[in-house]
Amino acid sequence: MYRVIGTDGQQYGPISAEQLRRWLAENRLNAHSLVQPEGSAEWKPLGSFAEFADALKATPPPPRLGGSLEKPDADQMAAEILARDYEVDIGSCLARGWDLLTRHFWLMVGASFVVGLIQGAVGLLAGVCTGGLYFLLLKLIRRQPAEFGDAFGGFSLAFLQLFLAGLVSGILFSIGLLFCLVPGIYLGVAWIFALPLVIDKNLDFWPAMELSRKVVTRHWWLFFAFALVNFVVMLLGLAVCIIGVFIAQSVVLAALAYAYEDIFGRQPAGAQPSAPMAGPGAG
Repeated sequence: MYRVIGTDGQQYGPISAEQLRRWLAENRLNAHSLVQPEGSAEWKPLGSFAEFADALKATPPPPRLGGSLEKPDADQMAAEILARDYEVDIGSCLARGWDLLTRHFWLMVGASFVVGLIQGAVGLLAGVCTGGLYFLLLKLIRRQPAEFGDAFGGFSLAFLQLFLAGLVSGILFSIGLLFCLVPGIYLGVAWIFALPLVIDKNLDFWPAMELSRKVVTRHWWLFFAFALVNFVVMLLGLAVCIIGVFIAQSVVLAALAYAYEDIFGRQPAGAQPSAPMAGPGAG
């Protein structure tokens, strides 16, 4: 029998070797997942256990972000997610975002700083810049090899669609605020996942915006609260010092990336909650 630690930092188990192998096959565990055999007080990476070497070799690699030739059906994705529903824990997302920052501090803050300079110089590139940051964060969360250059992945992988998503959403958001405050606020919150959907799922800008809107609308007030909390975090970062802004931005975007992963990931939150989505090192 074994115990494992999930992405949320909680222990699962005891579970049998057979169950552990099933979770490996379902990509809920990987070689970096911490495991404690029954009767031992030591936690070790799953990859160090010879008895699971065959299962690790048979585990399919995680999906590659961006660059996919196939575009998923956005309407079908929305229908599937809404049919099973989902849960998002704001506190958990922020805690995981902070944990990710502590483990990749200079990479995340440095990328946020440089991308922020580009965005500040050319405001029209906001969607492309933010999409690149999501590309980096999702790779870190999924424990895929990540480097500083990934923060600029939006320029090479989905420049036009990210540009259009940022431009169109910005224009419609401004029009909504100008003519009536409520529609603008609604759309600003509803399109919160448009950019990660473009860079991760290779969706065109409008299907990504519509998919985000349909899914977020199910629990719109929750995401409105999420946006308010993130706004407070950004204010706190601004109050500390200049670097505090980029630290706060890194935490906020990472928290949103975790929420995105919980909803749109391969093993969404709420599906088989007794099983971990991945090992603790998965983000």
